[in-house]
Amino acid sequence: MSTRSPDVQRMYLQCEPTDKIENWSDDRIWSEFRARLATRDGWAPKEGQIFSKTVVGMRSFVTEPMQYGRLFLAGDAAHVVPPTGAKGLNLAVADVRVLARAIGEFYKAGREDLLERYSQTALRRIWKAQRFSWWMTSMLHRFPGADEFQHKVQVAELDYVTGSRAASTALAENYVGLPFDAFED
Repeated sequence: MSTRSPDVQRMYLQCEPTDKIENWSDDRIWSEFRARLATRDGWAPKEGQIFSKTVVGMRSFVTEPMQYGRLFLAGDAAHVVPPTGAKGLNLAVADVRVLARAIGEFYKAGREDLLERYSQTALRRIWKAQRFSWWMTSMLHRFPGADEFQHKVQVAELDYVTGSRAASTALAENYVGLPFDAFED
């Protein structure tokens, strides 16, 4: 679940990537959410209108370098992360921040060094976000061909994250977003 506003949430549930959206009525979606999100204390998701639904592939992609001559790529044009880690928009904003600073220095002081290092600078954050999204996806989603051992490793990882202050702190730090300054020259 990813909160978009006080009244809107983006919610994902795992299904076969070849499944058709026509197979997912609103009633079926809410039934699956109730079953998958039920807690021992009776918590359940607040149900409302479903105004958009699609089958999304869980994929990752990174373009290196993120420029060709004076063409600079940012956001989804340069990298895609699965929605599990909720990093897409954060990475796009970080890219634009780095690129805006580099362009500003180019026009203000004639500096080309920040433009030349744009990919290198942005990719440091991107690869950390890719690692986090991969880790979250591998912890929270079942994969075709996975055996019982792999499932028990996932359960142990989830138990560790929910039971260890250090692990939950690392998850929170990565989920909220790493500091901008740590990745800029």
